[in-house]
Amino acid sequence: MQFMITAYDGTDEKAMDRRLAVREEHLQSVERRFNAGEHLYGAAILDDAGKMIGSIMIVDYPSKEELNKWLENEPYIIGDVWRKVEVKPCKVAPLFMNLYK
Repeated sequence: MQFMITAYDGTDEKAMDRRLAVREEHLQSVERRFNAGEHLYGAAILDDAGKMIGSIMIVDYPSKEELNKWLENEPYIIGDVWRKVEVKPCKVAPLFMNLYK
């Protein structure tokens, strides 16, 4: 089942420090999950000045429970980077899924 994750960073003065402190661990985790076929797409959300303020991801997990297991271990969650996380079921168009074949 595919899900769209929209996650927003904290807005306090230490938010960017927290993001940068765990960013490499987050990217390594995403790479492992991309290679396993669980993470399909991702991007940083930027403000008007180009500063990272959140993330979007399209992921594919067998169930919402499996998705929640990932989120419990996501470095941006553990590192208190993402303060607001929205999860919605979605369906990637077949045209885009062909990029993986």
